[in-house]
Amino acid sequence: MEHALSFQCLLLISFIFSFYFTATQSSIIPRLSPIGDLTLQDPAALTADDTDRDTGDLKTFYFKQTLDHFNYRPDSYTTFPQRYLINFKYWGGANSSAPIFAYLGAEEPIDGDLQVIGFLDDNAPSFKALIVYIEHRYYGKSVPFGSFEAALKNAKTRGYFNSAQAIADYAAILIHIKKKLRAHKSPVIVIGGSYGGMLASWFRLKYPHVALGALASSAPILYFDNITPSNGYYSVVTRDFREASETCYETILKSWSEIDRVASEPDGLSILSQRFNTCRPLNSSSELKDYLNTMYATAAQYNGPPTYPVNVVCGGIDGATFGSDILSKIYAGVVAYRGNTTCKVNSPTNVTDETSIGWEWQTCSEMVFPIGCANDTMFEPNPFDLKSFVRNCKMTYGVAPRPHWVTTYYGGHDIKLVLQRFGSNIIFSNGLRDPYSSGGVLDNISDSIVAVSTVNGSHCLDILRAVPSDDPEWLVKQRKKEVEIIKGWISQYYADLDALKVY
Repeated sequence: MEHALSFQCLLLISFIFSFYFTATQSSIIPRLSPIGDLTLQDPAALTADDTDRDTGDLKTFYFKQTLDHFNYRPDSYTTFPQRYLINFKYWGGANSSAPIFAYLGAEEPIDGDLQVIGFLDDNAPSFKALIVYIEHRYYGKSVPFGSFEAALKNAKTRGYFNSAQAIADYAAILIHIKKKLRAHKSPVIVIGGSYGGMLASWFRLKYPHVALGALASSAPILYFDNITPSNGYYSVVTRDFREASETCYETILKSWSEIDRVASEPDGLSILSQRFNTCRPLNSSSELKDYLNTMYATAAQYNGPPTYPVNVVCGGIDGATFGSDILSKIYAGVVAYRGNTTCKVNSPTNVTDETSIGWEWQTCSEMVFPIGCANDTMFEPNPFDLKSFVRNCKMTYGVAPRPHWVTTYYGGHDIKLVLQRFGSNIIFSNGLRDPYSSGGVLDNISDSIVAVSTVNGSHCLDILRAVPSDDPEWLVKQRKKEVEIIKGWISQYYADLDALKVY
């Protein structure tokens, strides 16, 4: 069984892009997701029937969730069904205060995560843990107002769609589960990847009475409010490609001007459409460049074993299967990455509107990642333009983004100074090949807020299902270290229970 790329090829909701517009061209911001490229997904891998059917040891439940946790207007008390799933198979039971592992869903239906997120299943037996998966509001089956269209139809209904409401949802559900199972003393460990990893870390800080600890995988909580240089993401993409092959990097660097040169010729767009075997005729050179930008960023973000997509792309470019000129080399990289598909560029993708539109709303409201390209990457310069971004979000949604709200509500500035004595029990895990690691916590903040990173790791690799035949030793060690840290938290918790005689 292959590892990360096979997951990308066969499973789930995954890598979509939200567009931040600048005055010059679109700057494509990769979606935060534990899972890789949707364009490689088999559309038959998931069906609508999967969403409500109990599978294996997982049982589906719905919680009558409050729409607005923070106000007392009549409409605040509106409720909606929020989906969560439980695996009781390994649980030691409430009498032994056996732990609860809770996976916090992110910007997609929970179904896909069930198939590839393996950290909970892989480790629950040794902990005798209950496993819980909770779907994020406004995604999948957890949609208020009766339908996704109604939920997003205007600013009033969209206003309940934010991270603060989401983690309050998780708190309400976990308290409900513990009450129903009489598991009042069972410690909860929350786990999340990417945006879900951010939610996990913030959940531990906001709800320490609900969660004993958090594993936040590939959580770029420092990519807000100019804490991290805007250029961080694409600098890591560039470094990944340059380390893979200097000639590949040079070819990509030269390709942007070559694409524009050909596009400016008579019938240039038609020539490019034919050269790159597009699924529909190109309307502009930027359409092709955006596609390539997306492909390189995706390859870098999910550059994990056993296939290492950056090496796949560069192998195609350097191999020059279709010719020695720049565009032929670039096309060879596309073919190497995309594989044997009828057409290669602008192909239809199996993306639900709710996922792409939902994440676009989130990035246009509070999740404002100021990601841009400077002139020292392999991409064309394209700095993040906040004024233009605000203008476009207001045109689309009628409300302005709040670029400082995440750091106001959750913190981030001077994080070590603030959290070293205030916070505890958070693991920030990162793979340094992941471009989002540039906005992650890479150094220990305290003895119990720790950073676990791997030089060759990629986005959320540590929480994907273990594959013994493919997992390199460094990945096995990373996961083992994370498990040992969590065991330490739980052991100390049990000791505290005993010392305080809290039963």
